[in-house]
This record gives sequence, structure tokens and C-alpha cells, in this order.
Amino acid sequence: MQLVNRLHFRNLRGDVFGGVTAAIVALPLALAFGVSSGVGPIAGLYGAIATGFFAALCGGTPSQISGPTGPMTVVMATIFTAVAASDSETGLATAFTIIMLGGLFQILFGVLRLGKYITLMPYTVISGFMSGIGAIIIIIEIAPFLGYPNVAGVLASFRAIPREITHPSIMATGLGLLTLAIVFLSPAKLNRIIPSPLLALIVGTLVSVYALPNSDIPHIGDIPSGLPSLHLPTFNLEKLDFIVGYGLMLAVLGAIDSLLTSLVADNITRTQHDSDRELIGQGIGNTISGLLGGLPGAGATMRTVINVQAGGKTPLSGIIHALILLAIVLGAGNLTANIPHAVLAGILIKVGIDIIDWGFLKRAHVVSWKATGIMYGVMLLTVFVDLIVAVAVGVFVANILTIERLSKLQSEKVQIVTDPKGEIPLEPEETTILQEAMGGILLLHLGGPMSFGAAKSISQRMSIVKHYEVLILDITDVTLLGVTASLAVETMIKDAIAKRREVYLVGATGQAKDRLNKLKVLAMIPVQNQLDNRIEALRQANIFLHPAIIEDKEKANV
Repeated sequence: MQLVNRLHFRNLRGDVFGGVTAAIVALPLALAFGVSSGVGPIAGLYGAIATGFFAALCGGTPSQISGPTGPMTVVMATIFTAVAASDSETGLATAFTIIMLGGLFQILFGVLRLGKYITLMPYTVISGFMSGIGAIIIIIEIAPFLGYPNVAGVLASFRAIPREITHPSIMATGLGLLTLAIVFLSPAKLNRIIPSPLLALIVGTLVSVYALPNSDIPHIGDIPSGLPSLHLPTFNLEKLDFIVGYGLMLAVLGAIDSLLTSLVADNITRTQHDSDRELIGQGIGNTISGLLGGLPGAGATMRTVINVQAGGKTPLSGIIHALILLAIVLGAGNLTANIPHAVLAGILIKVGIDIIDWGFLKRAHVVSWKATGIMYGVMLLTVFVDLIVAVAVGVFVANILTIERLSKLQSEKVQIVTDPKGEIPLEPEETTILQEAMGGILLLHLGGPMSFGAAKSISQRMSIVKHYEVLILDITDVTLLGVTASLAVETMIKDAIAKRREVYLVGATGQAKDRLNKLKVLAMIPVQNQLDNRIEALRQANIFLHPAIIEDKEKANV
């Protein structure tokens, strides 16, 4: 796998326009995410530069723009609040270590070629989690929107809302409402010229500086200019489980966020991304972002779509976007000092509203009440308990329900035939043989994939073997035989042999035959009783049951 993208300049004009436009959109968002995370606005810019540059240079989605996103910032705010509360001196270093570890996990995912599996998470869980993230962003931004300092933690922010709403800062709230009006009501034509978040940032800052010069509205203040200092990783063995757990959480969330954005980019550019390479690029970007003191990032859907619409098609647009942000950090840091927190809060509230999956929230109950329960459960756990707990519980419950449905479907494929009016259609000769057997043959037909969900159904049939003289096990239509189902089959055959019943195995081929052979199940059945078709097995079973009748028929035919 080539580490660095093959850059070319055949789409230079489009890539320049796309990169510049994406940088303009990314600037206010990076500042807002930096403030919201609790680390500081410069961390948002460093994260946008590092992930934007290296994910474009080494990633697998040519037109993708990467940087801090809402979900990643919420996780980062949780991490920073936890580590800063426990140890203010080393808390920031630990937070950046978690970002680097998350990046290394993503590189590992890519090297192990897990890209195609990352997005195999139930949509109900993804929807509930993303909606919960959107709700968290809105909750924690209400305080700065109303003129109050940021409150650490979601629950603390939620509890403070009644007090803040009853005693808001009129000027700060006015700026916040002006910001919301601009980002929601800007005409599409104006948006194409200047993106609404940047327009809101400029207008809100100008109003604050020139119309409200003596107000007590909180501002960002000076942010560092120049190159960042390195933040070397630090590990506290007492917090190792916390560091690894949240590092893995950042890695998985960033992978899902990025690969879903890659799918969006594929749809609008008619291209095909490389999932594993994209994970490696995102991992390199996040590792370096943590090393430079930046926020973690992922593929950003809105910025990617804007980049493509402006003409960006190759990784060069993502690189240009990052270099423009770097130029702003190096030479124009003082221009951001007068940006009001209320304006950034307004921009992020719009982001939070956009992240909530309104479409599925409105329709989930029509599709399935179980799906609705999982989605709302994950959403509430995300907001009020813990991000990792929410995803773990959601995936566990969704998988249990899926296994239950698959088990029912597989149980329906475990069919018993003891007479011509059984559960499966029979050929005329098969019907005749079963009539002649007079209930002496038990035909068990399995079909489709047989996993552990079918094992219980197979075991339940085991008790009736003793009532028959012959067991015919037909696995001709089995496409996959799992270990648990194989062991259930083995137990049934052992039980039949122990009761001195004649056993025939029909249609053992491919994976099913290989699995039974490895478990030594085939060795339990005489070779002459391992047959390719069911009719032959029924013929031999009939001879076993009625040898005298068969001999009389043969003499009559002669």
C-alpha cells in the first residue's frame, strides 16, 4: 500500500478554489470546536491543520477534507474534563496522549484492513449516538450563547440551563441570535460567495467591536501565533484503562465519521475510496495532531461537500486548505482576539442541530418499535451517562435482537419429515418410500446458514430420534455450518448411534463437509451411509427396514 497519495496538477484551478473555500468554512468551525472542547481555540486550528494536511496526503479519499468535527470534539471535551479534574498539571498532556493513541489505533485498523468492517454498526446505534452528540453540543453551548462561561460536563451544563435562561446577558444573547439568523437564513447564492458560518463570524465580531465596544461580552482573547510546541506522550499506569479506552473510542468514532463521509464523497464524485488507506491517513493526522497539541479530527461531511462543489477533486485541495489555515495561525492570530464566545456558540448550535438525525427520529417508530427503543436509548445514554457505555449497550442490544431474529429464521430451516405430509416437498418416489416405511424413518432437513442460532432447534429434535429406526440427516441445502450447529449435529448422531439407530448423512459438501470432517463427525458414519442425494438414502433406509419386502419385489420384477 502506497503511503503518500500520487499528487498531480491536472485539476489545479478546481483544487485551489476547493481548498480556499474549505479553509474559509473550516476557520470558524475550528475556532468554535477548540473553545467548546475546553482546550482552547488554537487547539482547534492545530487539529484542522494536522488532520487536514496528513489525511489528504496519506488518505484514501481524494476529495475529502478532514478536521475537528462535532462528535470528536464532544469526546475530547469529555476526556479533557475528566483528566483536568483529576490532575490539572498533567491533564492536558494525558489528553493529547489519548489523541495520539487514537491515531495509532486508526493506523492499526488500516494495516489490519478493518476498513470494511468499521461501518458495519447498526444504523439505529449510529443514529442514536450522533443525535446524542448533537444534543450534547446544543446543551453545552447554551451557557456561552447566553453570556455565561462554559460549564464543565453535560449534566452540569444541563442543570445550569434554567438559571441561565432566566437571567441571560442581553447583549451576548442578541449576538447569538444574530448568528443563528445568519447561519439559518443566509440565501444559497450568498452562501456560495461567502459561507454562512464565516459571514456570521465576521458580522458578529464587527457588531461586538464597533456597536458594543464597552460591553462585558466574553471574547476569545489573544491566541498563540507561530509554530506549536511538541507535546510528548505521557502514560500514567493508574489511568491506563482510561487512556486506552478513550483512545479506542476516538479511533472507532473517527473511523466511522471519516468512512461515512468517504461514502458521501464517493456518491457526489462517482469515485471509489480506499477505506484501509483512509484509516491510515486519518490515523497519521490524528497522531501528529496530538503531538502538536491539536484536537482530534475526522472526515468532515460539510467541508468535503463544499470542497467538491467548488471544484476540488484531488488530495491537493485538502493540502491547500490546511496550508491556508497554517498561514492564518502564523500571521493573523491577533485577528481572532475579538471574536465573541456567543457567536461561536451560535455557530456550534447550528452544527448540533444539523448532526441530530431528524429524518430517522421522525420515522423510527413507523419502522420498528425495537429500533426506536435502541435509538432513543443510545441517545439518552450518550447525553446523560457516557459515550462508550451508550455505544456498547446499543451494539449489544441490537446484536441480541438480530441474533434472535436470525435464530427464528434458522429454526424454520430445521424441518422434520416422518411421513409424506411432512414440512418439505417430496418427489413421488420419496413419498412412496416413506409410506412403505410406516413411520420408521426420521428425515431431518437443514437449509441455509446454520449458526449457533439453529443449534437449539436441532437439539430440541434430538429427543424424538428414539421413536424411529432410521435417521436421515439431509444437509444438501446448508450453505454454512457453524461450530455450535456442527456440535449439535454431532450430538444427535451420537445419540442415534447409542440407541442403535441406522444413520445416513446426505449432501455433505464444501464448507459443511470440511467442518464435520475436522470435528471427526464423518468418521462416526459408515462411508456407504454418506450419500449425495436424499432418494438414495431413503432407498437404503427402506432396505434396512424391510429387507424381505425388497427381496420379494426384486423376485417379482425378475
